[in-house]
Amino acid sequence: MDRELVLAVGDPQPLVSVIVVNYRGADDTITCLRALTADLDYENVELICVDNASGGDDVARIRAAAPDITLVESPVNTGFAGGCNLGAQHANGTVLGFLNNDARPAPGWVSAAVAELRAQPTVAAVASKVLDWDGTGTDFVDAGLTWFGMGYKRHAGSPLADVPEAEHGMAKDVLFGTGSAMFVRASVFAELGGFDERFFMFYEDVDLGWRLNLRGWRVRYVPESLTYHRHHATMAAVDAPDTGRETFLLERNALAALYKNLSDESLARALPAALALAVRRATARGDIDPDQLDLAKGVGPVDTSAVAVPRSTLAGVLAVDRFVEMLPSLAGSRAAEQAARVRTDADLLPLLRKALEPAYPLPGYLRGHEILVEAFGIEAVFGRRRKILVLTGDSITERMAGPAIRAWNIASTLAAEHEVHLMTTNPLVAPPPAAFRISSGKHRDLDGPIEWADVVILQGHVLELAPSLKKQHENKIVVADVYDPMHLELLEQGKDAPDDRRTLDLEGVTRVLDAQLERADFFLCASERQRHFWLGHLAALGRLSPRLYDADPTTQSLLAVVPFGLSPQAPVRTGPGLRSALGLGETDHVVLWAGGVYSWFDPLTLIRAFDLLRQRRDDARLVFLGMKHPNPEVAEMDIGARTVRLADSLGLTDKHVFFNEQWVPYSDRQNWLLDSDCGVTTHYEHVETTFAFRTRVLDYLWAGLPIVTTDGDSFADLVRAEKLGVVVPAEDAEALAAALEKTLYDEEFAAGCVERIQTVAQRFAWPEALKPLVEFCRDPRPAADRLPGTGDLTTSAPVRGAELVRRDLALVREYLAAGGPGELAKRATGRVVKLARGRLRRG
Repeated sequence: MDRELVLAVGDPQPLVSVIVVNYRGADDTITCLRALTADLDYENVELICVDNASGGDDVARIRAAAPDITLVESPVNTGFAGGCNLGAQHANGTVLGFLNNDARPAPGWVSAAVAELRAQPTVAAVASKVLDWDGTGTDFVDAGLTWFGMGYKRHAGSPLADVPEAEHGMAKDVLFGTGSAMFVRASVFAELGGFDERFFMFYEDVDLGWRLNLRGWRVRYVPESLTYHRHHATMAAVDAPDTGRETFLLERNALAALYKNLSDESLARALPAALALAVRRATARGDIDPDQLDLAKGVGPVDTSAVAVPRSTLAGVLAVDRFVEMLPSLAGSRAAEQAARVRTDADLLPLLRKALEPAYPLPGYLRGHEILVEAFGIEAVFGRRRKILVLTGDSITERMAGPAIRAWNIASTLAAEHEVHLMTTNPLVAPPPAAFRISSGKHRDLDGPIEWADVVILQGHVLELAPSLKKQHENKIVVADVYDPMHLELLEQGKDAPDDRRTLDLEGVTRVLDAQLERADFFLCASERQRHFWLGHLAALGRLSPRLYDADPTTQSLLAVVPFGLSPQAPVRTGPGLRSALGLGETDHVVLWAGGVYSWFDPLTLIRAFDLLRQRRDDARLVFLGMKHPNPEVAEMDIGARTVRLADSLGLTDKHVFFNEQWVPYSDRQNWLLDSDCGVTTHYEHVETTFAFRTRVLDYLWAGLPIVTTDGDSFADLVRAEKLGVVVPAEDAEALAAALEKTLYDEEFAAGCVERIQTVAQRFAWPEALKPLVEFCRDPRPAADRLPGTGDLTTSAPVRGAELVRRDLALVREYLAAGGPGELAKRATGRVVKLARGRLRRG
């Protein structure tokens, strides 16, 4: 998305609070603050300087040089992490900017970052481009992370001219930004508790970026947000490289970040190897003889004198020791991060850039790195397949209906890339062989699989049986398959129920759907018609918010068309079909009704049409594929019995019209389809038809059967546009009889339909139909409005003084004109109550 670097006139600017931490570096800090005051092209900036108990005259000098800033004095030195957090506590901005005191911003540093945050609501933090003080060398243009937890700045120290343009000149997602120059949404920073102060300094920025990414947020490198940095100027002023203190912090904090943020599976392999590697790195760094205490290398004179250990070695050993001491406090943080994460380690692998990078060019160390990577299988640590739970309420057996068939194919398709568990809340489970796990359960049985899963795909009423998805697992990524608008079906299905019962049932089903629409991160529907319908629902529920719209004005990343699909392989006969089962002749012309008989269909007009057709064509036959639904929880509908009675009364049953009572097994349905000459579907003209997706039509496409359909639904549009058969008006028996006759007996017409069907069918093959879901599951994220810590960047200024009086007078005139004194009194009373409630809440 393009970034508008210059805001339009009158466009409200978010208040940006820039935080600079000082520790015994007043000269650098004053230079930095003056640049922030004079050089930026962004006006709405609040400057906050935190002095980390520097002592001396630092505070007095900064106050004298920059009297207009907010100067916060910390009673103790809490490090960079604590200083930044303290500054954030005093900030009023909706965006926090962090800048090292030994850095200076380019004019567009703030404006470029704000433009990115406003343009992309899923971006929580902007990582600035950081060059050296002269602008010729790189400091930060990309982030990397090793498998043992060490974050590093890729290309750091290289001349900018030697770094490819694509690496430093283009915006990209990164794992973290450098704390020396970065921006974070204030609401998200607060949600995550800011920087982890236990780190003191170093890798607190790595840890924050890692946590942001795990929770579904993005960190975006924006090269136009430019700064210049004297690298480690502050550290050099208070410490010397040979003390080992910096090494100690780097080693300890890398282990802490690793422990907090890796998944259980990855940590079990990586942490033991990382601890061992930290020791090997320490001995290699100090060039320690690792065999000096090994008896197998020889026995010399007894020597108990102290062994000199360089500080560079001691730093690594002490870092491991202090990491062990930190573990009790880190355990709670780890539990919180693992509970809140929505991204897998594999998801973040591209952001690690080169996870197997050894990072240190020390010969002895490199040998140890090679041994540990091999011994612990580190290459597989970040390659774990994503875990996906598919939940349905339909029975999974050899005789599956539409919802189960759809769930089955979703599971089958996703199993090629992920670890998939297909689970039904229906007790009837006797599935055919599958390459994925299948089980059944209800209520509490669902909690374990939900806890296991990274992504949950659900359909029907399942969400109501899994309240944990709304409560303790509210951060879990959920895909709602709303291809079946159940409430519209119920309008027809419930016509025979008492009025009060019918109203309550409809309200209940609507609440079920509303709960899905409010909870899910991604939605599947069956057609463009349905997509428009569900967009209306989402807008009415408030999901189509400015934040979500700004993230994706097309809403394709929220609601995708995933039609019911069909097998990519053409049907192959595996046994006898309907002619054998029902005793039909080989020369009979067969029309197939491939599916159940439900209230929203119109089989009665079809029976009457066949009564007309058989008078002209004695060899015409109509077969209903299955009258009894395989799911025992689906209630029998009166329309089935009425259809049979009408056929009986016309003398058609078992002569021209045949009813197959039991559902045909899913693996056997192709034999019945291949015994047919034409597929039919008829329905009434009502709202259910408008948004329905008749899955039986896909069986006709799969088997290459010309189609006769009633007008009004999306498939009627397809049949008409692609010339796949004949479309007839609703409840017109004569037109329907003529259409069936043409399709059955006009060989040239039927052959043309079959030829065109072969092309159209390819668009509905399951792999093609499920592409939007497959793409989402490769990179699943929470919807933009469900990211934790979202908040408004810009807010309206409060109305005060004379403007407030003018507004109230205008309202008084409006209320008097609308309803007189009574309306004014009512409105005034309502406002008093509202104000009182607000004071009570604040109290």
